[in-house]
Amino acid sequence: MRVFICIILVMSMSSLSAQNPFQLNKDHDALLVKDLEKSADFYGNVLGLKEIPNGGLPDHIRWFQLGDKVQIHLIQSDEMTEKNKGVHFAWNTAELPKLMEYLKSKNIHFENWPGEAGTTNTRPDGVKQIYLQDPDGYWIEINDGSL
Repeated sequence: MRVFICIILVMSMSSLSAQNPFQLNKDHDALLVKDLEKSADFYGNVLGLKEIPNGGLPDHIRWFQLGDKVQIHLIQSDEMTEKNKGVHFAWNTAELPKLMEYLKSKNIHFENWPGEAGTTNTRPDGVKQIYLQDPDGYWIEINDGSL
C-alpha cells in the first residue's frame, strides 16, 4: 500500500511540473505607439507605472514596470496594428473601485465587456472587470481578481 501511495505521489508531482516544465513567466509586452510622449504620459502619469531604464536601446523606446516587475515596452513607430477588445492584456488590483473613481475624475473612458460606460461586469468566476484603451487604442482589462 505504501509503495502504491508513493507511486501516486510521484506521478502527481511529475504531472504538475509538466504543466510548465520550463517555468515560463511573463517578462514584458511590447507595444507600437504613434506618439511616444503621449503614451509614456498615459502609462507613467495616468496609470502610475514606474519608468525604468530601457537597457541602452535608442530613445524611441521607453520601458515601464508594473508592481509584479512585468514590463511594458513602448516603441514609437508609424506601423500600427488593428485593435480588438478580445485581444488585450489584463492587470488586477485590490483597488478597483478606487481606480474607477480616479479614472472618472480624470475623464478617462472605461467600460465593461459589453461596452457600458463607467461600470463593471462580473465574470462567471466572480471577478469584476473594466476595460479601457491607451492613446493608441490598445485594450487593457483591469479586474479585482488575484492570482
